[in-house]
Amino acid sequence: MIRLTRYLAAILISLLVAGAAGPAFPRGEMPGTFDYYALVLSWSPSYCAGEGAARDAAQCNAERPFAFVVHGLWPQFERGWPEFCKTSDTWVPDAMIEQMMDIMPSKQLIIHEWRRHGTCSGLSQADYFGLIRNLYGQITIPAEYQVPSENVLTTPEELRNELVAANPGLDESMVGVYCGNRRDVARLSSVRICYSRDGQPMPCPHDRRQCRAELIVLPAARTRNVQ
Repeated sequence: MIRLTRYLAAILISLLVAGAAGPAFPRGEMPGTFDYYALVLSWSPSYCAGEGAARDAAQCNAERPFAFVVHGLWPQFERGWPEFCKTSDTWVPDAMIEQMMDIMPSKQLIIHEWRRHGTCSGLSQADYFGLIRNLYGQITIPAEYQVPSENVLTTPEELRNELVAANPGLDESMVGVYCGNRRDVARLSSVRICYSRDGQPMPCPHDRRQCRAELIVLPAARTRNVQ
């Protein structure tokens, strides 16, 4: 009984000391607390064929056709992810937005990605967006997926293998393919490439949400309709 009482007293003291030091951050709210990054490249024509057509004129009605674009760089846990971490940097300057529009062609997206994911990286805005550009700049997109003028029909495995073949630093375990829940034919939504906290490619943790369709369609790159 004496030993148990001393044990409980020790726990109580530790809790009081922690409280005196200030409130603890709930899991996911402390900037810089995560396990790895996922660089998410979305297939712009799939987005623009759906909800994006009415929401993002800069991306979907631009003179420049977009194919793979950066959706974001997401700090991740082995299971789940942090989001909307506490920071004083909630405003993204116009100059920063303009610097990123060539690879993230949506002002709303850039702002959203910083607030939801970038704030959890523990990096400044300049370093976070700089890391996005650096990682994206290291990726070689195979020629057939750069600006296709016609729909591309392939399989998740073939797309993954072609990305790996074009990027010697990657292997199949580092690339995830996402297309929704259909099992027959589905539109490609995105691919994700996993990186360690110091920006080195790494195997992605198992994710059941990866594409399980037999075939995937990559809609042709969109161009603005000229009257």
